[in-house]
Amino acid sequence: MIPLSVLDTVPVSEGSGPHEALQASATLAKLAEDLGYARLWVAEHHSMDGIGGAATSVVLAHIGHATSTIRIGAGGVMLPNHNPFVIAEQFGTLDALFPGRVDLGLGRAPGADSRIAHAMRKNIAQAAEYFPQDVMDLRTYFDGQADVPLRPNPGWGANVEMWMLGSSLFGAQLAAQLGMPYAFASHFSPDHLDAALSLYRERFHPSEHLAAPHVMVGMTVFAAETDRDAQTLASSQEQMYVALRTNLPGKIRPPIPDYRESLPMQAQAMLAHVGQASAVGSPATVREAIGRFIERTQADELIVSGATFDPAARRHSLQLTMEALSAEA
Repeated sequence: MIPLSVLDTVPVSEGSGPHEALQASATLAKLAEDLGYARLWVAEHHSMDGIGGAATSVVLAHIGHATSTIRIGAGGVMLPNHNPFVIAEQFGTLDALFPGRVDLGLGRAPGADSRIAHAMRKNIAQAAEYFPQDVMDLRTYFDGQADVPLRPNPGWGANVEMWMLGSSLFGAQLAAQLGMPYAFASHFSPDHLDAALSLYRERFHPSEHLAAPHVMVGMTVFAAETDRDAQTLASSQEQMYVALRTNLPGKIRPPIPDYRESLPMQAQAMLAHVGQASAVGSPATVREAIGRFIERTQADELIVSGATFDPAARRHSLQLTMEALSAEA
């Protein structure tokens, strides 16, 4: 059984707000810790009513105080939106608060549509060109050994585990070049998964931080007592995907039985495509699907995603998933 982790978007359900979502995420993190999940990561998304994790480092501080042993991290920080020096300070502060528990996954995407550049007063496209240098600057700060004109404090010499995130070949190539662990976002962007993992492993250069390639893959997982119950549970996230594709995003909606069958064929095809890396069903169904995916990818770790309308249903899904995989081991 490879290490199993949790990706949380801090989902905001209809009828509630960010306060309730943040409380639910802390409760989820504590349960994940108790169940034996290795990490809980929070993803950076902006200007979305249904996602409350935009201020990623602040959310991680909240989750860190609710837990004691599970690793916490960003999955990820979209670095072109930010100044590397400030990110070093933020995650250095998290390391000072929660020593030896902090991960920093780095992505090159903006985490929102093109309007985010204006809102952040950034040239995101130009900033993306500097992404490799910004990653190396962060490594320099955390290594704490180079001669630099200004040191982030906290941050200088911080024990932060850096990861490269990606859904294309670019991130795989950069992770290989820099000798970093690599996490692929196959839970929502599966197209280049096999090619990216192959490229990363073939071109990997060992570094003082990592001696051999290390891969984590993302998977959407909804577990319930029966396949039908799990498919109904998954319909809240499916509604979110359809809303995003039709430019009508909103908060997480209640589940709808047989939702996918009610959609036009084009929408059904979109959901089937996005859901290539998914396990939705009873514990036995989930165990089988995850086993096939791990065999296919030969991943070193698996991180599971999946937003539910009722936070208790997500917690129950995580419990059933861990129990199913632990029984197999």
